[in-house]
Amino acid sequence: MAVDGELHADEEALLIESGSRQKDLWGINIYPDLEMPDRVEYDSVINIRPSQGNTSRGIDDPKIREKILKIVEGLVK
Repeated sequence: MAVDGELHADEEALLIESGSRQKDLWGINIYPDLEMPDRVEYDSVINIRPSQGNTSRGIDDPKIREKILKIVEGLVK
């Protein structure tokens, strides 16, 4: 997980340079002062991926959203 980049695309590029696969990266906004699940907002241009069946800025697959929530819960205290 990368945080605090100016754009999600900047963080995506950093993670790809570090060996991550683009298809596994999703853009979210984190609001640490809110409780879960409101802490996570699934909204990013990098999420628009028609080739993966995601045609919106959100994350359409509930299984992926659930995985992201678990990661954020484990890393953001």
